[in-house]
Amino acid sequence: MKKLSIILFILCLTPLAAFSQKIKIKTGIEVLKEQKFKVLEGKRVGLITNPTGVDNSMRSTIDILHEAPNVNLVALFAPEHGVRGDAHAGDHVDNVTDPKTGLPVYSLHGKTKVPTPDMLKGIDVLVYDIQDIGCRSFTYISTMGLAMQGAAESNIEFIVLDRPNPLGGLKVEGGLVDDKFISFVSQFKIPYVYGLTCGELAMLLNGENMLSKQCKLQIVKMKGWKRKMIYEETGLQWIPSSPHIPQPVSAVFYPVSGILGELGYLSIGVGYTIPFQMFAAEWLKAGDLAANLNRLHLPGVHFRPIYLKPFYSVGQGKQLEGVQVHIMDYQKARLSEIQFYVMQEIATLYPDKAVFDNANDKRYRMFDQVSGSDYVRLNFAKNNRFDDIKDFWYKEVEPFKKVSKKYYLYK
Repeated sequence: MKKLSIILFILCLTPLAAFSQKIKIKTGIEVLKEQKFKVLEGKRVGLITNPTGVDNSMRSTIDILHEAPNVNLVALFAPEHGVRGDAHAGDHVDNVTDPKTGLPVYSLHGKTKVPTPDMLKGIDVLVYDIQDIGCRSFTYISTMGLAMQGAAESNIEFIVLDRPNPLGGLKVEGGLVDDKFISFVSQFKIPYVYGLTCGELAMLLNGENMLSKQCKLQIVKMKGWKRKMIYEETGLQWIPSSPHIPQPVSAVFYPVSGILGELGYLSIGVGYTIPFQMFAAEWLKAGDLAANLNRLHLPGVHFRPIYLKPFYSVGQGKQLEGVQVHIMDYQKARLSEIQFYVMQEIATLYPDKAVFDNANDKRYRMFDQVSGSDYVRLNFAKNNRFDDIKDFWYKEVEPFKKVSKKYYLYK
């Protein structure tokens, strides 16, 4: 009986043990601590961060720098969602006082997205520590680049505390951004999936003259990160980088459906339990769409019929059918093209429901900005075939890889 009790006790602990991962890397803030904050000594520091800026023990970078005896943290700068994560997606973020530290918080997602000379007055160095998701349309890298420009204009040093790209450092997909479609969701001429850490991207923006003025840049490198690593392989805990990126898998799926999601024509799982992992509508037949998509034999991907009622957003409270996307082989899967094949097969099965014949044309501008060009929409809409835009979507991938390798900090 005693032996049986011990066995049952061990079995009860097993599920908990699955959550006990060994942390395999040190992020930039960990390395900065290890270096005893030497690069910040004697300088007045401004910090751009949000709830994802934590060390390996989950302590906020704000609190770490504020409490470090040899660091003079004088101001905080808020991206989308705010430094403490209390602003909703897209909401205006106000200048406030941080209640915990008493420090001023200057908004970089309000009246201005570039830190002004007044904001930077009395600051010697700007530090950036935010976990990104590896996709161009996510606004944190836009905040980083524009803050680098502001720092350069005010002759202020810029330091990036590096973090993993949750998609790894090998995937590059999507065309570059045309000049007339540069916006806060496509601020720089990089691919939709760009395959760099935020530190490497900062070096590329600086080195390839993508900023109005080069800044004095320093990267605090991670230790132990490899390009082939996706986030789960780092052993790090995940903090939601926005309300709809609750888990690292959400970051992987964001480029799978995020462009199509801008049209609001289909549910992509935002408002349900699997954001960005599905495509559904009232008029779809789950089995038919899944069968058509699976017949394409897209590498590394499987489509499963799904039936649901979203809790909010597109299709709220309605019975929807569609497909859940399952990535069976991450290395082979081409993430960003999946949504175009979904659009293609919808037009095949339901010619009267073709996306661009039915979607709200007031949302086309955002679709084009996120795509980086109107070429995608205009040429896809002619025949509803991904082949019509495939060459455009991938033509800059290899040239970008060649350029970006100059800025690799990790193998």
